Amino acid sequence: MPKIAVVTDSNSGITQEQGKKLGITVLPMPVIINGELFFEDISLSQDDFYKRLSEEIQIKTSQPALGDVMECWEKLLSEYDQLVHIPMSSGLSASCESATVLARDFDGRVHVVDNQRISVTQRQSVLDAIELAGCGWDALQIKTYLEDVKLESSIYIMLDTLHYLKKGGRVTPAGAAIGTLLKIKPILQIQGGKLDAYAKARGTRQAHQILIDAVKNDFKTRFANADNPDGMWMSVAYTFDRAAADEFKNEAETAFPGFKMHIDPLSLSVSSHIGPGALALACCKKIKGAAQ
Repeated sequence: MPKIAVVTDSNSGITQEQGKKLGITVLPMPVIINGELFFEDISLSQDDFYKRLSEEIQIKTSQPALGDVMECWEKLLSEYDQLVHIPMSSGLSASCESATVLARDFDGRVHVVDNQRISVTQRQSVLDAIELAGCGWDALQIKTYLEDVKLESSIYIMLDTLHYLKKGGRVTPAGAAIGTLLKIKPILQIQGGKLDAYAKARGTRQAHQILIDAVKNDFKTRFANADNPDGMWMSVAYTFDRAAADEFKNEAETAFPGFKMHIDPLSLSVSSHIGPGALALACCKKIKGAAQ
């Protein structure tokens, strides 16, 4: 039975402390604020990040330095036989492609997973990898499985404001102004590699219902044979406002009886583009028969 190391990045929502408890390595994502380099959950907390974001300070995100990734892998491979690396979706960052190129120098001992997930769905991929490794799967088998099931997840995200999309050039100033005036809440989706528009809501209450209805529709169509607590994981993610997220979590648990919702803040890399007050509802198919 090979000894497998699991590595991910902080876009998974897994903190450094949680990573230690799980027995995995979490690479912190770099955040550049007014030209100064910080690392998520190490030198930059969620509270400090949102304080700076509200001050309209220039914030940029980046991928982990290749030297840091290589050093991490080399250290782990002195103790482990093989390594599974699970970065954020290749459709949202170049870090996956960079890691894939870097892995070619490790003689088949490092396997980079591009299963096109982020946040709570990426977290679930990490937990799945840990479970599969515990069942005796090798790194290539784990990579192959996680990429085979990459579309067996959904995330729907409600934005509270268009301001940060406007700053990033992802919506026109006129569109942002109209959206603010009409209290429009954009709903985005991730079903695969990229973030796409899904719907628009007039107000928070309607937005909550759209998130819930979107997942219910997935249960009827994409996940028809797994639309139950034994077949699916469900999660809520948010930016900044934990109280609002807890309220929505209760609402979602009422809408999906029997499901226990995991809840996590969205990573700072995501938050810098969508701003505070965002809420997301996500689901992932559960592993079946891993021990077989």
